This record gives sequence, C-alpha cells and structure tokens, in this order.
Amino acid sequence: MKRREIREQIFKLLFRVEFNEIIEMEQQKALALDDEECKANEKDKEEISAKLDSIVEILPEIDQIIKDNMEGWTIERVGKVELTILRLAVYEIKYDESVPDTVAINEAVELSKKYGQEDAGSFVNGILAKVIKA
Repeated sequence: MKRREIREQIFKLLFRVEFNEIIEMEQQKALALDDEECKANEKDKEEISAKLDSIVEILPEIDQIIKDNMEGWTIERVGKVELTILRLAVYEIKYDESVPDTVAINEAVELSKKYGQEDAGSFVNGILAKVIKA
C-alpha cells in the first residue's frame, strides 16, 4: 500500500473511536484489517495497527493540542470526521518524526476534501497551521 492508503486506513479505524469504547478497539481493528476491502499486506497491517495504538494511547494529549489551537470553537462542535482528521494530523505533526509537517497538513486537507463537509479542508488547514506555529 502507498502511504496515503495506509493513512486513510488509519483514519477509518481512528474514526471508530467515536462510536466504540477504547477497550473495543482491538476487536474493531481486527475486523477492519481482515475485511476483504482492506488491501493491506501483513507489514502494512502492522504499521496501521501500531500507529493507531500510538494515537489512541495519547488521545487526551492530542485533543488538548486541538483545543488549545481553536478560536471560537469547542472540540464538541467539530464534526466527527474533521476531528478524526485533526487527531491523525496532530499526531503526525507532534509525535511522528517520519512525516514532514507539510505532508501531514496536505494529507489532512485531502482527507477532508474526500470525507469531510464542504469547508472542512479550510477548517482543518487553519487549525493545523496554528498547531505548527505553537
């Protein structure tokens, strides 16, 4: 799989956090990665799983970074798709040195265009720009 496809799989799994208890995520991860639509090989599945686990482990910290960089918004008002994209991108910016900041932002905007609401790309881009400046 290409990095973009791996990132998209992580996004889809991370989105499930909004609808499942954290303790259920192992089962959710197994279901998603064993699905016929998931074209990941074993190495890709390991990468997806490890990155998802890392994000979920520090989700409160990631959410605080998002909250600290919002003006006129609360995290509860943000759509679940956009919040998931922000969580993934903030993780990549702050905790994953293998992903350049510009790539994290660009990929987040692309995910926003594909899965988010009409103005999601601008919203995500604005918050992530503040995260980088902070």
